[in-house]
Amino acid sequence: MFILHIIFTFLATTLLLVLITFLALILKIFIGKSIKDPKYPPVVGTVFGQLFYFNKLHDYFTDIALKHPTFRLLAPDQSELYTTDVRNIEHILRTNFENYSKGEYNKDIVTDLFGNGIFAVDGVKWKQQRKLASFEFSTRVLRDFSCIVFRKNAANLVRVVSEFAKANKVFDVQNLLMQCTLDSIFKVGFGVDLNCLEGCSKEGGAFIKAFDDSNALIYWRYVDPFWKLKRFLNIGCEANLRKNIKLINNFVLNLISKKREQLEMNQHYNEEKEDILSRFLIESKKDPRMNDEYLMDIILNFLIAGKDTSANTLSWFFYMLCKNPLVQEKVVEEIQKIIGNQENGSTIEDFVDKITDEVLEKMYYLHAALSETLRLYPAVPLDGRVADMDDNLPDGFKLKKGDGVYYMSYAMGRMDYIWGDDADDFKPERWINDNGVFQPESPFKFVAFHAGPRICLGKDFAYRQMKIISIAVLRFFMFKLADESRKVTYRTMFTLHIDEGLHLFAVPRTSL
Repeated sequence: MFILHIIFTFLATTLLLVLITFLALILKIFIGKSIKDPKYPPVVGTVFGQLFYFNKLHDYFTDIALKHPTFRLLAPDQSELYTTDVRNIEHILRTNFENYSKGEYNKDIVTDLFGNGIFAVDGVKWKQQRKLASFEFSTRVLRDFSCIVFRKNAANLVRVVSEFAKANKVFDVQNLLMQCTLDSIFKVGFGVDLNCLEGCSKEGGAFIKAFDDSNALIYWRYVDPFWKLKRFLNIGCEANLRKNIKLINNFVLNLISKKREQLEMNQHYNEEKEDILSRFLIESKKDPRMNDEYLMDIILNFLIAGKDTSANTLSWFFYMLCKNPLVQEKVVEEIQKIIGNQENGSTIEDFVDKITDEVLEKMYYLHAALSETLRLYPAVPLDGRVADMDDNLPDGFKLKKGDGVYYMSYAMGRMDYIWGDDADDFKPERWINDNGVFQPESPFKFVAFHAGPRICLGKDFAYRQMKIISIAVLRFFMFKLADESRKVTYRTMFTLHIDEGLHLFAVPRTSL
């Protein structure tokens, strides 16, 4: 009886503490947030309400934004503002750029994966990496090298798809694109042939899975109020995340160590090294702060930008082509018009070698179709900053120091007050002017590549890779959905990943 009494007392005390903690949390959420003040955006719930809509989070926000272009969710220490107002976005990302940072709240969540990479830092570290990355992306050496790599891996992708087409087998195009872009970014980023697409790297496959799972698990932290406790106790999803990040870090650090040894053995290395890591290692000779851990963070951020964004966008692109077969045929007609037909006896390599910079510049309709895909399915569907000081937004609403401000790229693409009554339609023609030439939109309206001082440096790099892959595979194959009745949707994470892949049939257009 005495033992039962102790157990009962312990359970009662524990429940009381949980109840007190819960009530304290509720009070903290609602006190001092100016809930009914019309000077602040309307409140539509708390951040914990996102748990109920997590699997459809971006559609949930879209529905709200149709009624409230700017709204709030309440959090314990601050409000979180969400906006689709183009004026607000320009204000946050350019006009008042200095007043907005990543914020400690966001840094706490993402640092375990992103480290001190460019996506997770502000101030001096961001400026240093931005300057170095800006220089690297502007070099002709990197541009030429990346195009060679993109063409080679596009040819490999055509061969892999050909095997599925010959056997009339269904395949997951998103998985193949992830492997293809990972092969490319590893070659361009590390100078390493990973050969995931050819099935030669079990380590590479494990890396992809750990990388994608970590992306999703980190994002889950935004709606999990107990993630810090789980991390401290190393239980549940946080235990899985720690294991994945350890695998990722060991994999990348091992590559850096090997590359450093190679460069040390070759005393004649110079500034013309082609891959990004070699060029950063050369730069690290001048800056002792750039140790292996710092280089790992920089490179991992490049991997996130170079693998996920391009592969995800291409996956949605092929999905939209399958749903809009007339657009698919228009893209193919443009390819045939600009590059010409495949000559008898020529190889896949012969064809991809024709995909030059001059050819890519003329592919206006393809560029428009990819941009239209990004409008509806942006690679990063939700992004934002934190106010370092109180501020007034152009739409008239106020926000307080410490408030998060998030712009919803996914929702923006579906707002008729931004894109017109046909906002929900996949319409590449909206990007083509009367002269048949691609016409870009304001980066604050089309915010798929961010905007302002932090606009994506790899924008042209990404378009180049996506165009080369698209031209190569569409020249040889027509694509159809394996199951027209299946509802294709996303997996909620930092990047807009198709949930459970995209399963297609490939029908040969011409003999390889």
